[in-house]
Amino acid sequence: MAAYFDAASAAPLHPVARQALLAALDEGWADPARLYREGRRARLLLDAAREAVAEMVGCRADELVFTPSGTRSVHEGVAGALAGRRRVGRHMVVSAVEHSSVLHATTAEIGGEVTEVGTDRAGRVGAEAFGAALRADTALACLQSANHEVGTVQPVAEVAELCRAAGVPLLVDAAQSLGWGPAPDGWSLLAASAHKWGGPAGVGLLAVRKGTRYSVRGPADERESGRAPGFENLPAIVAAAASLRAVRAEAAAEGARLSVLVERIRRRVPELVPDVEVVGDAARRLPHIVTFSCLYVDGESLLHELDRAGFSVSSGSSCTSSTLTPSHVLKAMGVLSEGNVRVSLPPGTAAADVDRFLDVLPGIVRSVRERLGAPTPASAPTGNGGDEPALVVDSLGKRCPIPVIELAKVIGDVPVGAIVSVLSDDEAARLDIPAWCAMREQEYVGEHPAPRGSAYWVRRLG
Repeated sequence: MAAYFDAASAAPLHPVARQALLAALDEGWADPARLYREGRRARLLLDAAREAVAEMVGCRADELVFTPSGTRSVHEGVAGALAGRRRVGRHMVVSAVEHSSVLHATTAEIGGEVTEVGTDRAGRVGAEAFGAALRADTALACLQSANHEVGTVQPVAEVAELCRAAGVPLLVDAAQSLGWGPAPDGWSLLAASAHKWGGPAGVGLLAVRKGTRYSVRGPADERESGRAPGFENLPAIVAAAASLRAVRAEAAAEGARLSVLVERIRRRVPELVPDVEVVGDAARRLPHIVTFSCLYVDGESLLHELDRAGFSVSSGSSCTSSTLTPSHVLKAMGVLSEGNVRVSLPPGTAAADVDRFLDVLPGIVRSVRERLGAPTPASAPTGNGGDEPALVVDSLGKRCPIPVIELAKVIGDVPVGAIVSVLSDDEAARLDIPAWCAMREQEYVGEHPAPRGSAYWVRRLG
């Protein structure tokens, strides 16, 4: 039996959403801007949906509009806030682990300077560091409520207080967390997407607090306060509102149940699979997401093998067909990116499916490692090292995880204290080699320029 473990990308349609969608197709097809009876009936449905979602968000109904997607909500929110505060400046502060929609919006709209605030190895932004990045010309700050790749919950309330004191509006991307509860108070703008909580795709929301300077970009439109022009997808909006109310009613009980299953994965994977790093905050996290990275594993092969075994998971690994660069989230955290697996459990996930996943994972990882020729633990000679490389490994032109595999194969061939230099032009090596050193208790000496790519020096400690 197949198990879908990628709810962080898109949650399965909630039964309430399906029922509401079918009903609204019959009742909500007319133009809600018209005054005839069909239009008035459609308007009543739209107003009721807006009221319901606003209650779940924690804002007024006239502060909330519906958009075609969460990405569109982010883009409109960033553009409108910057336009509204253009006299203040063009500086923005964002966390380094924001969703790509936020980072893309800052690139497209800012026309000025963007300060990215880093995180700890658990992916959590420091509130003090975020506050220190705020300036007199800061027009907007952005901080996600919880991370989409590792599930770490961010200190939104603390950051919001610092932003308020500095007079800077805060945009919160609440896409991953809104189904589990409202974002903490203090935000000025909030964006989310219905398909993350079990609503239909094609419905986003953007809330802008009264008093926040905001200027609509683009041609004027009479719909959705001008912030999302075009005919509303009313049946989908109704389904989104109904499903949000339903999942929030179930959130406490389901969150507690899924947290137990996630904790089982966090505990058992390192016990079952050698050379694994579980990433993300162990305590301050969403209840349904767990992420881990496996040394010496090709992420694309790992995901394909898990799919063949009946498990749909996601990855932030650089070793996938969609990208040749590491996940910006994992890179900002400074953790291992190769062989990355994100498991995000949808509501209703059975404990038996998690147990089956834990049963098949070790064999799959082992088979992928064997195909790649990954090293096995072996005794190593001892001796004295120096300050120049005793061995150079040429991994130019080879992609993750091959440079790390080749390093692991030869580290035991040099004396203790000696340096191995790995030549690589793969961007992932800049992250994965230091992470390998931390996991294997070897010393990462640093990165040095090379005629092609870089030379990564590793000193053998034992």
